[in-house]
Amino acid sequence: YQEQVLQIAQQLAGFSLARADLLRRAMGKKIRSEMEGQRKAFIDGAMANGVPAAKAEQIFEQVDKFAGYGFNKSHAAAYGLVAYQTAWLKANHPVEFLAASMTFELGNTDKLNGFRQELDRMGIRLLPPDINRSRAEFAVEPQPDGSSAIRYALGAIRNVGAAAMEALVNTREEGGPFTSQADFARRVDARLVNRRQLENLTAAGAFDSLHSNRRQLYEGTEAILRLATAAAEDRSSGQGGLFGALGAEPDALKLPPVDDWPAMDRLRMEFEAIGFYLSAHPLDTYAASLKRLEVVRYGDLRKWLAGRPTTRATLAGIVVGRQERTGQSGRRYAFVSLSDTSGVYEMVVFSEVLGASREYLEPGQAVLITADVQLQDELPKLLCAGVKPLDDAVAQAAAGLKIFVADPMTLPSLKSILDRQGRGRGKVSLVLDVGPAREVEVKIPGAWAINAAARAAIKAIPGVVDVQEV
Repeated sequence: YQEQVLQIAQQLAGFSLARADLLRRAMGKKIRSEMEGQRKAFIDGAMANGVPAAKAEQIFEQVDKFAGYGFNKSHAAAYGLVAYQTAWLKANHPVEFLAASMTFELGNTDKLNGFRQELDRMGIRLLPPDINRSRAEFAVEPQPDGSSAIRYALGAIRNVGAAAMEALVNTREEGGPFTSQADFARRVDARLVNRRQLENLTAAGAFDSLHSNRRQLYEGTEAILRLATAAAEDRSSGQGGLFGALGAEPDALKLPPVDDWPAMDRLRMEFEAIGFYLSAHPLDTYAASLKRLEVVRYGDLRKWLAGRPTTRATLAGIVVGRQERTGQSGRRYAFVSLSDTSGVYEMVVFSEVLGASREYLEPGQAVLITADVQLQDELPKLLCAGVKPLDDAVAQAAAGLKIFVADPMTLPSLKSILDRQGRGRGKVSLVLDVGPAREVEVKIPGAWAINAAARAAIKAIPGVVDVQEV
């Protein structure tokens, strides 16, 4: 289109080549201040060449519109062909197409999260990273039921490096699957892995198939690196062959004796390593309460808005980040990023609401928000009208619990947790196993303030089989 703009300006308006290039630049970059001056010059020049003013104005508008996004025929044809090929691949080989697309965006967390949402929509599983199954890139993995899933790429985990992960995969393929964390440490090239890489692999869950206690591995990273270094020195000095012949190994791996992170902490660490929640979402534990509170997922807002008389919606989310700005009036406002089970979204919080709720808008906080919704370019834009802690909202929504108990010894611990929570509106009942295929449900008198922390604590009590929100 650039050559066409130059020719039109020269032949129709009598512009010199240099002046026509100024017009081309102003149109291409949408420089409004220059455009108005160029408009008058164009029309005057065209009128001097016998073109009526109205026609010259019309031509200028058409050229301006075309300059915004126009192609010659060969360019448009190439775009059309690529679009057809892409659509055909996605329609006929969706798993392979999306795996390749995700590999192309290996280092772009926002794009990968968008693909994850597309996989959810299409019913395609995204499997977590696994040190014995993942490749450095995203890969298609056949499932026992005959379907295909996509295995998360090791190279897409933050701060690990695709080249180092490629070398790690080569080590696995040459020597077979890693059998333990110690086996991994002994075989991995100590020059290619560092503390941060191992910590992020652990937090992302890549070692879960070898050792399920993520916190133990995370805090034992130095021990793993020491073993890797010692094994490398043994190999370089020839001791590795001697150990192998004797059936011995370098020093055993000694990890700190700590319990695993609580579920919410595991998810938080996973989010930091991957860039979004993959294995589960912190809001999953609030599912029944969110339904009771009539919360709308961000991904469902467009459908929710259709035919409704109001644009004010209730949403929930885990705060991911907050960026504050100062407006021309000197008042503070913020862009707040949140995550719900449909993905990451953003809302604008102006000074009055920001001042009243800044303490709740810290990363990691679970919040309930009311927001006014506008559609801009088919995407929901949110203007926050109010924020409150999600646990407070849930406690006020009369959430209750049904606790399945296999051992009466759990009751003192359960009483202690409920007493610590204090009175509220949540009813609690116990389901006791009293014999083969027989259960008895006992409702506990009174009501308590039930939140996610209380549910997690109760579920962790030995002898508690399950905890259901009612």
